[in-house]
Amino acid sequence: MIAIDGLQKRFGDVLAVRGVQLTARDGTVTGLLGPNGAGKTTTLRMLSGLMRPDAGTIRVDDVDVVADPVGAQRVMGQLPDSRGLYPRLTAREHIEYFAQLHGLPRAVTRERTARLITRLGLEAIADRRVAGFSQGERTKVALARALVHEPRNVILDEPTNGLDVMSTRAMREVIRGLREDGCCVVFSSHIMQEVSALCDRIVVIAEGRVVADGTPDDLRAQTDRDNLEDAFVVLAGLEHDGGGAA
Repeated sequence: MIAIDGLQKRFGDVLAVRGVQLTARDGTVTGLLGPNGAGKTTTLRMLSGLMRPDAGTIRVDDVDVVADPVGAQRVMGQLPDSRGLYPRLTAREHIEYFAQLHGLPRAVTRERTARLITRLGLEAIADRRVAGFSQGERTKVALARALVHEPRNVILDEPTNGLDVMSTRAMREVIRGLREDGCCVVFSSHIMQEVSALCDRIVVIAEGRVVADGTPDDLRAQTDRDNLEDAFVVLAGLEHDGGGAA
């Protein structure tokens, strides 16, 4: 479980995150939505332990992310917005390298690497260097790398960005499988179809604050909109005249 309370972050005179509070539970996919500049990416970076908050607490299971970021990262799998792959390593080497960083035995590393390559459809490119990979191929390698230590908490930033139709379907199945396994999944996306199809709960951030938190049906009912995208536009303050989405 991931619990964030009173999170704040300032950059100079700009208060980018203003007291964000949210809970993402085990066995649930929690969507994190927000327009550009809303503080969503900053919140994810603090959750990942890559940035220190000015105030507030972040706990992943029983680990305090601020006090022990490395310990928190051991119980998380992270797919960042910038995939951060090493161009001279192959897909297989990426997965094995991260398994070694997590201290997995050699036999376990081989078994999990092979399983993830099959699960994500990487067989044809497993032993090619990632330089020259498409964006979708890079995303799948980064996801395999994030899951090799079988984390119970998974942070996915735009996981379907750049994927073709079949790869998107495979990614959806992976996310559903994580939920069925009882994992806590935080899922950030701008694609409302993906959010509606995958998220059990949605947290909307605007101007550094949480402005809505509920199921997709809750958000539609709250805004009297039939379409989730229209509901998001209203909740994020992107519509001011009370009409439909532009």
